[in-house]
Amino acid sequence: MTLTDYISAPILSSAILVMALALFVSEKVRHDLVALIALMACLLTGLVSPDEALRGFADPAVIAVASVLVVGRALEMTGVASKLARVLIPPKAPFSLQLILLMGGGALLSAFMNNIAALVITMPLAAEIARQNKRPVGSTLMPLSFATILGGMTTLIGTPANMILSSVREDRLGQGFGFFTMAPVGIIVTVIGVVYLGLVGWRLLPVRKGAGRANDTPWRVLELQLTEGLTRTRKEIVAELRGTTSRLLAFIRREKVLEWPSDNKLKRLDKLLLLSRSGRSLIEDKISFKVAPALSDPDHVTARMVVAHGSPLIGEWHDTIRQRSDGDLRVTAVGPKAAVMRKPLSQLTIQTGDQLYITGRSEAIAAFGARERLLEIDRNDPVPVNLRTAAWTVGIFVTAILAIVFADVPPSISFLGAAIVIAAARLIPARETYKSIDWSIIVLLAAMIPVGGSFQASGAASIVAETIGGVLTGLPLVGCLAAMCALTLLLSILLNNVATAVIMGPLAIQLAGILGVSPDAMLLAVLVGTSSDFLTPIGHQNNLLVMGPGGYQFTDYIRMGFILSLIVVSTSAFVLSAIYS
Repeated sequence: MTLTDYISAPILSSAILVMALALFVSEKVRHDLVALIALMACLLTGLVSPDEALRGFADPAVIAVASVLVVGRALEMTGVASKLARVLIPPKAPFSLQLILLMGGGALLSAFMNNIAALVITMPLAAEIARQNKRPVGSTLMPLSFATILGGMTTLIGTPANMILSSVREDRLGQGFGFFTMAPVGIIVTVIGVVYLGLVGWRLLPVRKGAGRANDTPWRVLELQLTEGLTRTRKEIVAELRGTTSRLLAFIRREKVLEWPSDNKLKRLDKLLLLSRSGRSLIEDKISFKVAPALSDPDHVTARMVVAHGSPLIGEWHDTIRQRSDGDLRVTAVGPKAAVMRKPLSQLTIQTGDQLYITGRSEAIAAFGARERLLEIDRNDPVPVNLRTAAWTVGIFVTAILAIVFADVPPSISFLGAAIVIAAARLIPARETYKSIDWSIIVLLAAMIPVGGSFQASGAASIVAETIGGVLTGLPLVGCLAAMCALTLLLSILLNNVATAVIMGPLAIQLAGILGVSPDAMLLAVLVGTSSDFLTPIGHQNNLLVMGPGGYQFTDYIRMGFILSLIVVSTSAFVLSAIYS
């Protein structure tokens, strides 16, 4: 006996999906856990059998996504993509042209690798362009984020959602998408979107007082360690630090935050926790007491870096950077959000979006940032390129694509083989092989596939398709495609784009049958919609990643993203209607 014996399957399936949507939107439960909860609900209610519940983990789309992440990470670490992006941008071109070329390079990279990786590679160049043109960093970062999202709609491996929709097509129509099936509409939408962002979009962003330009000195939290004892009152220390635009946050002794010593005697190795806009060296020059120097070697520099989503350093202590760099690098300051915690830097863990001031040799910082997925936003050091490793990695990657395009090898097999060869040839460090895979996305995919299947099998999808079909009946093809793309876009604001693809893919095929239009046209409208979240900072990880460094507010995304959303929906609808009418 199951609940389906008492409640109709469509109602049960719809209720579970609505529950999952509510949890997704709430952001209080991790997306992968929401998917597992929905899967368990389908299993307990009898909508999904035990065998069906686990099939998602063996789905070719899941294997393909995991493999592409490994191959893309190996390609990212070669430094070739960064080199390509630099070659594309002439240093003396006008700002708008430089921005357009940068965004074009970011979009091109995101067509063949993870969107986040494309942003990681090109973000330092965006800061450099802003610095050269004496403009705020915010004038380049959000346009670049949007461009890397747009580029994901141009190839089969551009985003995991594309491969999910290909899997849906294969399941319903017998064959998945080709590697470049979405390229005609994707390229046109991307080109028009990039031109809008480069000529008009960045001008719509407000320039806020205090937001700063690329070369302004930002606020940071740092520790000064005394190299000798002294007797000084707190008031005296505060007054002295005021001359360096620094504020005393806490007194630290033996890695514990304590009250100021009652006898005013500070000991050697005691630390002062500061919030400052001055560089460490400037503070050292202006205070009368002696502290451990910021730079221990004349060749050392300090770079401000942002922790990207998926960085292996997330959840680790700051001292991990010294350990993983064999002592070559160390964290000398962190971003201003640490000021509210008033803790020793040694007691803070690294989180996505954190700003880290890392000191060491320039070439060591560049190599470490590429390896650990850190975005360098204050300098523009090229990532060292190992020609042998780069040649083999690029060759394997291109071979995998050619096998898909010309030999009809399934993407899951082609890229799994490429990942195996890359790992076996040690073209990617062993520890990076599994760390490069975003396991939360894999679990989300594997769990949502049977949940989406139950929505289809229960008949709920047919009911929803018929309802939407009744509204769209009589509209021309361009109107139907615009409506499908817009609906998907709005849903992707609330959900992960993978979950959106799982839900909207089967619905698009059923709706195509009701309206008597090409299922490919409807599926591609959904594909474009899943890669079009430009209205919020939370709908896509790239948007969230640039929010802090760019100094953006929530409404800034709507300012620039609303017109872009209209451009994407209308352009894709007209292009697809022209192709499939």
